[in-house]
Amino acid sequence: MSTPRPLPPVVYHPAYSAPMPPGHRFPMHKYARLAGVLEDEGLIGPEGLYTPEPASFEMLSAVHDPVYVRQVLGAAVPPNVERIIGMAVTRGVSDRAQAAVGGTLLAARLALRHGLACNTAGGSHHAGPKGGAGFCVFNDIGVVARAMLDSGEIRQALVVDLDVHQGDGTAFIFEHVPRVFTFSMHGEKNYPVRRGPSDLDIDLPDGTGDDAYLTELRATLPALLQWIAPDLVFYIAGVDPYESDRLGRLSLSDEGLFARDAYVLETCLPMAPVVGVIGGGYDDDIDRLARRHAILHRAAADAWRRGLARPAADHD
Repeated sequence: MSTPRPLPPVVYHPAYSAPMPPGHRFPMHKYARLAGVLEDEGLIGPEGLYTPEPASFEMLSAVHDPVYVRQVLGAAVPPNVERIIGMAVTRGVSDRAQAAVGGTLLAARLALRHGLACNTAGGSHHAGPKGGAGFCVFNDIGVVARAMLDSGEIRQALVVDLDVHQGDGTAFIFEHVPRVFTFSMHGEKNYPVRRGPSDLDIDLPDGTGDDAYLTELRATLPALLQWIAPDLVFYIAGVDPYESDRLGRLSLSDEGLFARDAYVLETCLPMAPVVGVIGGGYDDDIDRLARRHAILHRAAADAWRRGLARPAADHD
């Protein structure tokens, strides 16, 4: 068993913040700022931030079309595909996509070792088998869950996707893979128009608010954990359900987001290790957005201090 650490491991790579054209809708600089916020708030352990290796072509092409993967790695994605993604796939964006997948893989392995770990990126749930979409180049959870199943590191995974947008890419990737259960709770009138076949989808109306949102989550998650009995939980803690998020309309408050993250962790951790990824969040004020994404890490630190996280060996 590993020696207990004072805080859960946090994964970060400088490549997470790729150069982008001025005024682009995707808030790429939030990742670097999030790492700074975590340092300012004392949410990084004495071992520092863990730096991942970029995901390999072999890992990526086990989930995504190999032709598409080669195009991304060569920064030669056709313009019509870039339009679906919503950004030009430059060398920086390509490197970022590989690093983010590698970050979720490292965080997942750290979660198995320590019970809980978080990536400061990840949650690119719109990328599907054929390619990217909706600001997502590679589906980090899709690639990582597949790799860990294939290697025998895990036998059963649960994806808890609480981004405001439905996790369509993840759903299509695991449509015929019973060893990964996909659960997505999202806005019913939001992107994407064509939904993926999640194992469980919950559509929420605009303006749902904290109380109704948490009531729905509490009515669902415990039964799922008992039924699925996962070896690892992938948690997408998107902050775009926030009340003033540019792309979300579910009207959650900061307090509601913290209550959501704390509930997911305190409910899942007694059953399985959890790897947290930050998912979506959209605000013109990058500092304000990064502090909102830090809610996941604050909740993780609180769960850690309460002794809720246990290494995977304790769950056998």
